[in-house]
Parts: sequence; C-alpha cells; structure tokens
Amino acid sequence: MTQSASHTATHVATLIAPPGHLDAATLGRAGAALPNVSAPLWLADGTAADIPFSPEDGADQRALADHLRGLLNGIDVAVQPAAGRRKKLFLADMDSTMIAQECIDELAAFVGLKDHVAAITERAMRGEIEFEPALRERVALLKDLPVATVNEVIEKHITLTSGARTLVQTMRAHGAYTCLVSGGFTLFTQTIAAMIGFDETRANTLVLAGDRLAGSVVEPIFGRDAKRAALIELRRKMGLAPDDTLATGDGANDLDMIAEAGLGVAYHAKPKVAQAAAARIDHGDLTALLYVQGYRRTEFAEN
Repeated sequence: MTQSASHTATHVATLIAPPGHLDAATLGRAGAALPNVSAPLWLADGTAADIPFSPEDGADQRALADHLRGLLNGIDVAVQPAAGRRKKLFLADMDSTMIAQECIDELAAFVGLKDHVAAITERAMRGEIEFEPALRERVALLKDLPVATVNEVIEKHITLTSGARTLVQTMRAHGAYTCLVSGGFTLFTQTIAAMIGFDETRANTLVLAGDRLAGSVVEPIFGRDAKRAALIELRRKMGLAPDDTLATGDGANDLDMIAEAGLGVAYHAKPKVAQAAAARIDHGDLTALLYVQGYRRTEFAEN
C-alpha cells in the first residue's frame, strides 16, 4: 500500500457491511490491498465507507473488487472510477430485486402450480432456458384465474425489498429519473412502482377475458432486449451520457440492461448475472446502491 493525496485518486472502492460491522481495522486491511490509497471516507459509521485509490494502468476493476471480497468475508465491495458516481437515470428490475418475490410464482399458487411454475422461473432467471417461451408457458397455466387475484397477491404476498423506497426516493430527490422495468406484468408494476416511488414503469401486459386471465400475454414480450432498449431510449431522451446511468437486477433477462448501463449492478443475483456485472451486491439491502454512488447516510431521503 502506498499513500497518495485524496485529490489525485482516480478510483474508489466502496465497502458496505451489516450495520456496526465495518471498522478501521477492516478498512486498513482493504487499503493494504490497493495501490496509491488515500484516507478512507465514512459514508455511514460502522456500515459503509469509501477508499479512494489510483490503480495501475490496465487494472481490472472487477478483479480488484473480487480480491477485496475474498479478504473481507461478508462485506460487499464495489470498485469504480471516482468521477461521475451519482447517476441521473436508474432502471431496476422488479421481481426478486425491488420486491422479494416472483409475482408469477405467487399467482401460480392460486391454481396449485407454484412449485412447477417457480421451477421454470428459476431456470429462466438463471439463463438455462429462453425467457420468452418460458413466460408464455407459465402464463398459459394461469388461464381463467380471476384478475382480482392480482390485488390479493400484492396485498398479502408481496413485500418490498429493504431499502427500495429509500433508494428510489433519494435518487429522485437528487434529480435522477427512475424507471421500473419488468419481465412481469403491468397489473403488478403499476401498483408496486407507485408504492416505491418510481417515475414510470414498463412491463408485459396480460390478455384479459372479461374479469379473468386469458392465459396469454400481449406480444412482443418485454424481455431482455426490451429492457436494454428502454435504457437506451430514456438515456437519449434525457440527453445523458452512458456513464450517467445505473441499472440493477438479478436474472438473466437483466444482463443486457446491466451491461449497457454506466454502472450495472447484480443485486443478490443468479450466478451468471453476478459473474457478468461490473458490480455486485450479495449481502446488503438496496441502500447499498446509494453508498456505491457516494451518498452519505445523512443524505438519504426519509420515507
């Protein structure tokens, strides 16, 4: 470890731990593994801190983060350039990211097929099968389910992920635009996006037959390609640079969106996604995405 003045640091390593589990000794161990470090900066006492540093030319940011994670068991680490960390456009997946459940699996419980549908969902999210045909197959199993079941699922079976509202409300309070993008359904996203505070949402539309599900989805399906296209469309509409964007998700249909973003974060993600993303959060809640952007705990929006 070599010391340098903080103003010369080109990169930052952000460490995020369970509350009260990050201390000066841990920061010291992390700093010893980085070149040209400056004094750490606390973002939240005992929970999150930045270590400014300047890597050697050609250093792999993801490899540095992986190395630090190996040294610091149970602590999330993100490594990125120090400039431009606060993003102006945020796109987030819904199921198993902004909420703790998979909505289609919860609907399937009402027709006695939750385990069967959940197994298909898991394979699709792992990237083992194509998303679009897997979605059509699962939706077909829901034919004749009353539309009112959706509200029951939201009220009784859906929980927001810890930190979801704080993340979105804080980014919006600082001028960012937020969009919930889901391979799920507008019947869910419209309500859940409002609960969390997103500016807008994009998802699939279920075909209805009166007050029941018809067992099909409006084509074309909003999937992996469409999520990336939404990010590009909103970025261009707002006149933003690619580096101004943040995207997060957990499944294979989030991969292209995550790769397209200036900062793509795999959140408690499937192995293929965690391996591919520029950054990953394996332990913390969604407020970790604020710390990664350099927000201090005192800047969080209260909700």
